[in-house]
Amino acid sequence: MSRATRLSALLGVARSPRQVYFGWWVVVCAFVVATFAWGVGFYGPSIFLAALHLKHGWPVSLTSAAVTAHFLVSAGIVSQIARLHVRLGLVAVTRLGAASASAGMLGWALAAAPWQLFPAALLTGTGFALTSGAAINAMVSPWFRRLRPAALGAAFNGASVGGIVFAPLWQFLIVRLDLLGAAVVMGAAMTGSLWWCAGRFLRPTPESLGLLPDGAAVQAAEARAEPAARQPALPAGAAALTDRRFLTLSAAFSLGLFAQIGIIVTLVLVAAPMLGEDWASVAVSLVTACAIAGRTLVGMLLPARSDWRIVASGNFTLQAVGTLALVAAGTQSLVLLLAGCVLFGIGVGSQLSLPPQIAGVEFTPTDAPRVMALVTAANQTSYAFAPAILGLLRDLSRGSTAPLLMMVLMQALAAAIVLSGRSAAGSGTDAPPRQ
Repeated sequence: MSRATRLSALLGVARSPRQVYFGWWVVVCAFVVATFAWGVGFYGPSIFLAALHLKHGWPVSLTSAAVTAHFLVSAGIVSQIARLHVRLGLVAVTRLGAASASAGMLGWALAAAPWQLFPAALLTGTGFALTSGAAINAMVSPWFRRLRPAALGAAFNGASVGGIVFAPLWQFLIVRLDLLGAAVVMGAAMTGSLWWCAGRFLRPTPESLGLLPDGAAVQAAEARAEPAARQPALPAGAAALTDRRFLTLSAAFSLGLFAQIGIIVTLVLVAAPMLGEDWASVAVSLVTACAIAGRTLVGMLLPARSDWRIVASGNFTLQAVGTLALVAAGTQSLVLLLAGCVLFGIGVGSQLSLPPQIAGVEFTPTDAPRVMALVTAANQTSYAFAPAILGLLRDLSRGSTAPLLMMVLMQALAAAIVLSGRSAAGSGTDAPPRQ
């Protein structure tokens, strides 16, 4: 095989050098979906909360309860997303998610009484469920095998870009157009963009285009060189919840994401004593930038056949070290504060893309979407309560040290739990040797 042919295979380019493998266009579409999903469904509620408090003077505790309801609704619906994709298809489910999120944004903006926030949360929670983690995995994974780490990493970078772009954009629009005007603009942009992207890029499948995962050249080379892994099937129904592979994957990332959200929510308060209130948000921006870099590097440098549970354990450990640096920084060491943000941020980037990697290796292609839906639901249920619990712990301890130390403990526990599932993942399989 010539050097040019090997390069084309690695990049997933079809036989014609000018024709890019269609799976990469699906990644672009998934990136756009993730940008809107997190920009509206993850970062949006906190913006709504602040805007409604300033406009109506409603208690923060009450509006925060609506935000928690938003994430709990999302967790409940995302557990069924694999069935929805089978019944309705990726295109219809993605379009439904965009329309639901847009309608929910209008509901938040038009609420005249606190109770009206909860129907709005039902709509935005539905929209987030249908366009976020499990949905992104369902879009990208069928198109890739060997190149899946890079593809998922690129798609999930949209989540970080959503935070970088949408948080200031929301503030800009609210100042100039009020919350209702901002919701109309954002809703129109989300619905229009995702409606077109879904119809253009999510309707085809590899089989319908006569393609194989990663492009024919890569797949053919793999088929000649390596035997296929055989994973044990996931038990049917509720019995799936007792499968050790699923339990360790779900528990580890629920703990890790709880800690991650808790730290991000309180990071401005941690950084303010040294950076001042005006510059404390720079710490959050640094974490987000490092998240993109970390996720991209993991996707590019690690082969698909890596031991992803070891990678995940190392990722949790890296975040724990970064969090300890934030604790050690206190109110004195700017160097430790920035180092903590960098180490923690690098780990943030892979928290979304690692579960699909593990599920893709350890479960059959039929079971993996169901596993990801259940894992995502457990994660969202977990971190829905993180801001409230961390805020209460901070008030009770009268400082930020105790909450951060609690997060370190959770990260260390997550690292141990995800490793404990390695023996279950290996049992009953004829996995090929790792590269």
